[in-house]
Order: sequence, then structure tokens, then C-alpha cells
Amino acid sequence: MNQLNINGREVQVDVDPSTPLLWVLRDSLAMTGTKFGCGIAACGACTVHVDGQPTRSCSVPISALAGKQVTTIEAMENDRVGKIVQEAWVRNDVVQCGYCQSGQVLAATALLKSKKAPTDRDIDEAMAGNVCRCGTYVRIRAAIKDAAKALV
Repeated sequence: MNQLNINGREVQVDVDPSTPLLWVLRDSLAMTGTKFGCGIAACGACTVHVDGQPTRSCSVPISALAGKQVTTIEAMENDRVGKIVQEAWVRNDVVQCGYCQSGQVLAATALLKSKKAPTDRDIDEAMAGNVCRCGTYVRIRAAIKDAAKALV
């Protein structure tokens, strides 16, 4: 049995310790908000927070998560910054297909927790590698700036 802390809750899963977190979330815990995109940590669709840092869950084995806090999109409504980011996403009509959005929201939330008033360069650096196949990057940037204003 492997013990993990997911969204503030201790859970036990009976999987091989080398199993990537993404598959534990989706297959073992039925938490499907975190998406599979590429499987090589290049697209950002699977982004979660591990101890507050954006992390590609497709490439992290659960054996590396002992004693760490994992936060997924399912917990963002209970996180002050995450909720503000989600509200900004809606106000700015960011989503088209929506597939990448959980990873985008987690990356943006981590950025705003570390920098309350991010510059365009800060946004570019924090969001690099989070691919949006629909190309909503202009709206993503606008939503991040909107959320930053709402946090003041």
C-alpha cells in the first residue's frame, strides 16, 4: 500500500510505486480533472501542485511523493487564489475545448501565489510548456492579469 496526501486528505492506493501520479489520480482515485496530454511532461495538461509547486504528474512516480502534499484541480475551489483564478478564467472566456485548462489554472495559481503582480515576462516564464491546442494564450494572459488585480 502506498499512502499519499491528495487535496489535504490521506489516501492509500495499491499500485506499483513506480506508477506515475497521473494514473493514480485518474485510474485509482477516479479524479479525472487532471488530464493526460503527452505522457512526457511536455504539454502541461497533467499539471498539479506538489508542495505548492507546479508539477507534471505524468512523470512523477508516487514513490517520490512520500510526505508531500499533492493538490489537484478538484481542490482549487477551496483555495483562495485558485478560486480567483478560476473566476478570472470564466470572466475572460478563456476556455474553448477546455482540455488543457486544469493544467493552465494550476500553473497560473502557482504563479500568483509567488508573484502578486506578475509582469508579461513572469507570465510567459510560468506558463511556458503549458500548451493550449486552441491557442487561447491571449485570454490566458488577460485572465492571469485579471486574477492578479482581484487578489489585491
